[in-house]
Amino acid sequence: MEFDIDEWQRLAREEPGEFERQRRAAIDSLIAQAPAEQRDRLRALQCRIDLERRRAKTPLEATLRLQSMMWERFSELRETLLALAGQAPVTSVQRPSARILPFSKRD
Repeated sequence: MEFDIDEWQRLAREEPGEFERQRRAAIDSLIAQAPAEQRDRLRALQCRIDLERRRAKTPLEATLRLQSMMWERFSELRETLLALAGQAPVTSVQRPSARILPFSKRD
């Protein structure tokens, strides 16, 4: 399937319903082409992506939510690869600490 960014942008701007229908069809087609043993996992991942998109109040928030999901998975993958290579992940990075100050209520 060839991806025409200009056409997708036009659809999103001018025909959001058609954009969504074609987006769903493209995703379903891609999942159907995956090996059978991966399809259920891909459907579950797409379900989570759709849920995060619905939860977001703006497209930017949706993007940030999905970016966060991506980095979480990337971190898990990195740790797994390091473990397979017999290396421990670097976790000794010092994070800044802070002392929490109590504030009294004003009367």
